[in-house]
Amino acid sequence: MSSRPRGRGRGWGRRPQRRSRRTPSRRRQAKLFVGNIPYDDSEKLANLFDKAGVVEVAEVIYNRETDQSRGFGFVTMSTVEEAERAVEMLHRYDINGRNLTVNKAAPRGSRPERPRESDPSLRVYVGNLPWQVDDSRLEQLFSEHGKVIDARVVYDRQSGRSRGFGFVTLATREEVDDAIAALDGQSLEGRALRVNVAEERPRRSSF
Repeated sequence: MSSRPRGRGRGWGRRPQRRSRRTPSRRRQAKLFVGNIPYDDSEKLANLFDKAGVVEVAEVIYNRETDQSRGFGFVTMSTVEEAERAVEMLHRYDINGRNLTVNKAAPRGSRPERPRESDPSLRVYVGNLPWQVDDSRLEQLFSEHGKVIDARVVYDRQSGRSRGFGFVTLATREEVDDAIAALDGQSLEGRALRVNVAEERPRRSSF
C-alpha cells in the first residue's frame, strides 16, 4: 500500500508543520480516514475539507502495482475540533454520486478498530467471488464503502486455489450495512456476489 499527496488547497500534500503546543498525540487525534473517494476528485475533496478548517496533510492511498487510487485516504486537520467538525459536515456527503465515509483514523500500533470477539456483526461473508480475486482486490472493493480492517479470500490448502468466497471486517455496523446494500447481488467479472453478515463460528470444545 502506498500513499501520495494529491491536489492543491491549503496544506494539501504538505508535511505537517510543527507548531507550538501541538503534540504528536494531538496531531493523531486530528487525523481522519476518508473512504469512497472518487478516483479523480482530489481537488474537490481538498476544497471540501478546507470548509471545515485548515488541512495540514491530505493523502490518497494508491495501489503500488497499478498506480491507481484505492478509493480512500487520510486527512489531518489543524486541530481536533476541526477534525470533529469535518466528520459532522462531510460524513455521508454526496460527491459525484458517492457518499463519503469520514471518521477518526485509528492510531498506528494501537489497533483499537479491530472488533472484539463479542461483536461478530462487523464481519461480512462474501460469496461467489471470481477465482482471480485476491485479498487486495477484495479489500479494494469494500474500501469504497468503509474502513476495511481485514479482508481475506479463503483458499484450498491442497491446491492453493481460491474457494470462491472470503470474509471482510469493517469498522462500524453502519459501514457493514452500506456494503451489504451496495454489493449484495452486484456483478463482479460476470458473477453475482453474495454479501451478508458472517455467521459466528462455533467455539471449539476444550475437551
